[in-house]
Amino acid sequence: MGQFIELKSADGMAIPAYVAEPAGKAKGGVVVVPEIFGVNSHIRSVADGYAADGYFAIAPSTFHRVKPGVELGYLDADMNAGFALKGAVEALPAPGVMLDIQAAIAHAVKASGGKVGIVGYCWGGLLTWRAACTLSGLAAAVPYYGGGMTAGDEPSRKPKVPVMVHFGDQDHWIPLGTIEAFKNAQPGVQVHVYAANHGFNCDQRGSYNEAAAKLARQRTLDFFAAHLV
Repeated sequence: MGQFIELKSADGMAIPAYVAEPAGKAKGGVVVVPEIFGVNSHIRSVADGYAADGYFAIAPSTFHRVKPGVELGYLDADMNAGFALKGAVEALPAPGVMLDIQAAIAHAVKASGGKVGIVGYCWGGLLTWRAACTLSGLAAAVPYYGGGMTAGDEPSRKPKVPVMVHFGDQDHWIPLGTIEAFKNAQPGVQVHVYAANHGFNCDQRGSYNEAAAKLARQRTLDFFAAHLV
């Protein structure tokens, strides 16, 4: 069972973050970047899962700068609220929420005593991709169905660490054609595409796909094992 702590970002902002610690010495750290639903019970369970696998896990509240204490479900009203909050965060002056993710990375480095990876889902996948390209202290990054990361200028970014990406071939938010274009633009990135929809990793959503989620998680654990040593 984890707990919330307070991170201090470089601009002095205090940001809540959920922390889950392994039973023994940590293999390293994993920053878990939430979807547009906040650090809800699902994201906490994801962090708990990485802790159970031996990592110090931390999930920063990526909405805190615009609204504290966000914890949404998966109904249409929750989706609409999450999109609005995401828009408000994306509209913040740069670097905005990236400061908070950097603070989480720094805390994970110190607390784990090892290398740190980052994993994120949906909007968190996009932020994970940006973190891999712009932030310091990371050794690996794994975006899951990062909304927006195959569009605009995002595919032209240059990652500073090894990256593995998971997409679903039935994801109407991320068309297959844009995934193929991303693969062509990023030959050094490992891209996996599953017979699944957007949000296939979340067992609280109707789009949950157990087979895809298990395979993607095992690949992610293997990727972290290879790079967080």
